[in-house]
Amino acid sequence: MHTRRTPRELENGPARTARQAGAKSLVRVGVLAAGLSLSGAGHAIEAGPFFLTGFFKAEEVRTSHQCPSCQRFPSENKQRVWADQLVNGAPYGAGSIGTLIIQPYAGVRFDVGGGFKVEGLISQRWRNGQEDIPGYYYARNIALSHEDYGSLRIGAMTTRGWSLADYPYGTNLALADAWGSSGAGYGLVAKAVRYTSRPFDLAGGDLVLEATYDQGDTSFKTNKPWFVELYGQYRNGDLLIDAIYQNSRNGNPQAWTHGPFTGLTPFPEDDSKLGGSGQGMTLLMARYNVDQKIELSGGIRRNWWSGAYAVITQYTDPQQWNNMFNVDWRSSATLPGGAQPGYSVTSVDLLGGLRYRMGKWVAATGIMYLGKGNTSNPSERGQNNSALINTVQLQYDYGNGLSVYALAGMVHYDRQGLSPMSMPTNSAFTNVDSRITRNGNWAGVGMIYVH
Repeated sequence: MHTRRTPRELENGPARTARQAGAKSLVRVGVLAAGLSLSGAGHAIEAGPFFLTGFFKAEEVRTSHQCPSCQRFPSENKQRVWADQLVNGAPYGAGSIGTLIIQPYAGVRFDVGGGFKVEGLISQRWRNGQEDIPGYYYARNIALSHEDYGSLRIGAMTTRGWSLADYPYGTNLALADAWGSSGAGYGLVAKAVRYTSRPFDLAGGDLVLEATYDQGDTSFKTNKPWFVELYGQYRNGDLLIDAIYQNSRNGNPQAWTHGPFTGLTPFPEDDSKLGGSGQGMTLLMARYNVDQKIELSGGIRRNWWSGAYAVITQYTDPQQWNNMFNVDWRSSATLPGGAQPGYSVTSVDLLGGLRYRMGKWVAATGIMYLGKGNTSNPSERGQNNSALINTVQLQYDYGNGLSVYALAGMVHYDRQGLSPMSMPTNSAFTNVDSRITRNGNWAGVGMIYVH
């Protein structure tokens, strides 16, 4: 079987996560993507109303059990059954992978009187010289804000479900990609409207509430996409709690929370041939400073997918398929019209971590669990597998925005076979393919400069 080659941001995004960002990006830093005001981070260069800030990261990681040539169709999505096929006798073993990431933020802000401010922001990320997710900006939006009424932002932006899980929670524990990019969420929205409230006093602390809506690809008229994210942050002394809820309909079915929200496929002409689908997640994360040296953090995420049936959208040579999820590929399960049924599935993922500060040094250890899926699908699509990932990291702050670090980690799969439902590929985040081995490890060094 063959499929139409879809745009790289959808077809190769999760594969890139596995092949390039997997072993090397366990500490990917979304330093400036966190918080309620992107433009306030770092040490911005300012000239009148204009400002420029950003970050640069370089990393080299060596991983055991790499096997880039093991999958027979390396660019195929994990949800397609022919992507399960392995090449007999393909060599695998330890290997090194490096990465360079640069992401600038450029903006302009004006005080328009009456306490109101207008801001424009644009940002893009480049990975190894190429756009990180081709065709999608990390930020391209305008905002109107007032300290008494909150802010209204319109355009392209990152979601809280990805950006906060990536940084600070995942990054602080050398689990940025593994925690931030796994699960049933979306990370980039292109046509969004976001309202963020002013802080409210609550039980001696501050509460900020936020709602984001995106209409996705409006070319789909039958299976119209929509995306909603609700976010709340509560801070009381040394305790910080982030609560996130995402719900969506007719976006690209996926288990890659870094990915963009668009439509069921990149091709609106497929609209009448498709059945609808939905997915979402509920994410609760918290950090607590025990004292000036010790910080504890944790998170729990419940994922859900409606499932999406598999159908040929064009009977050309090669045949062209839709984007599907959790499909029963048995020949006896074929639906009218030749479609294979997709099944709903839920899963729960967990995160825990500890950081210890020693002057300019910070030592950290993290653990996360990607849980088994609960589904009635009689075909094995990874629902009976789970993953346990452990990491350690030591970072030194040179000052003036420059930090260096060393990291190490290991992964243990519950069984050898397809990876857990929360993983977009079978080797995502660690570059250790669950179909090849149940265990793997890695170690590396890197540096980050934030301006």
